[in-house]
Amino acid sequence: MTREWTKREIGDLTGKVAIVTGGNSGIGLETSLALAENYATVILAVRNLNKGHEAADKIKKEFPNADVHVLKLDLSDLQSVKEFSEEFRRKFRSLSILINNAGVLKPPKSQTKDGYETQFGVNYLGHFALTGLLLDLIIKTPDSRVVSLGSISAHNLKAEFKEFTGSKKKSSNTMKKYAQSKLACMYFAKELQHRFRARNIDSKSIACHPGIAQTYIFGKGSHKFKTRLTRASLKVIGQSAEMAAYPILYAATEYSIRGGEYIGPDGKKGIKGFPTELEILNEQFVENVSNNLWVLSEKLTGVTYKF
Repeated sequence: MTREWTKREIGDLTGKVAIVTGGNSGIGLETSLALAENYATVILAVRNLNKGHEAADKIKKEFPNADVHVLKLDLSDLQSVKEFSEEFRRKFRSLSILINNAGVLKPPKSQTKDGYETQFGVNYLGHFALTGLLLDLIIKTPDSRVVSLGSISAHNLKAEFKEFTGSKKKSSNTMKKYAQSKLACMYFAKELQHRFRARNIDSKSIACHPGIAQTYIFGKGSHKFKTRLTRASLKVIGQSAEMAAYPILYAATEYSIRGGEYIGPDGKKGIKGFPTELEILNEQFVENVSNNLWVLSEKLTGVTYKF
């Protein structure tokens, strides 16, 4: 892609229903703002309802006619994921855009309510379950899209997903666990597209990464000096949350998307820039590993995909 794509190229999204997980802050909020600006019905899927309503008020203040809703979703609790999907179904009959955005990076060591390492559970398993529970709505909605967020930290990384089969195994390398959780998201996006295509389903699954964004995802809940120093450095080398949202918005709305792409910034090392299609996921992807991850994910979440 040679042109510098921006949110100004997003078309009219009237009638489209979009879910943005973690839509109340950072990249998620910028994504939600852009979708609402272009007349989509936007659901902020958030863990903290108060912060969700504050974000909705901010969106409505900027775009008074915005159609924005706030629903509770705790991706660290598979029961919450199920309850969210049930509440969504009571209120909506279609789903054009599902953006699996929410995530945690290097939190204090912890596990999800279901006993999985927090980063793997929140970043990947929760979104796998959410997509599966809403799959029939996605499939029946014309030109629907599922957008899953990866990370440059997962580039050139060897898949070691078997490490996540049990919660008892400990590792001090939390950054490695983050990278593996994001690689799982990237594999999931490509595998989902394979399964759509094999069944002649016109829904599209796309992976993307935002580069390095000037947000506070790093070390949420941590006040260590090293974490504060890292955040300060991100402000120097990273890009704004608005620019970091462009790969997501491109994947969610660009008319030329075919499905199966990996979208990221076009700048040096993918740190910043305008959205473009990248080849690295095609180079990393191993089909049997992807299929094994899918089978494992259905087992761990208890969610079976019914195409």
